[in-house]
Amino acid sequence: MEKHLSDVDMIIHAGDFKTTETFNLLSEYKSFIGVWGNNDPEEIKALLNETEIVELERYRIGIFHGHGTKGTTIERAYSRFSDIQTDVIIFGHSHQPVITTRQGVLLLNPGSPTSKRRERWFTCIILELSASGISARLIAE
Repeated sequence: MEKHLSDVDMIIHAGDFKTTETFNLLSEYKSFIGVWGNNDPEEIKALLNETEIVELERYRIGIFHGHGTKGTTIERAYSRFSDIQTDVIIFGHSHQPVITTRQGVLLLNPGSPTSKRRERWFTCIILELSASGISARLIAE
């Protein structure tokens, strides 16, 4: 998966870094934003917020790990930003890659490039934003 990082403008991580070493490695890239996940230690939680909103190009992107107890991971991620206008929501938690929409919002779960759990492949998503639209492509290896 590392080969896909060389050409990106930004890395967005939706939580569960698990170690400060992982956080430090990703922080070395030219542009990085992340949120903490439910399996992150206190050291990571002290460095990151639980949710983030980032504006890229003309799009508002909400980022949240997706942890909680009510509903499914995707429902929790969507509802976390229900009172905030977003174009894209990036979440994680389930390690199951998803590219879908809900009421005009693009929902992305990149899965995991390091811990595939019950999935067949390690995955990530390449998100491209332009004035003419959004493209999201799943990479599976």
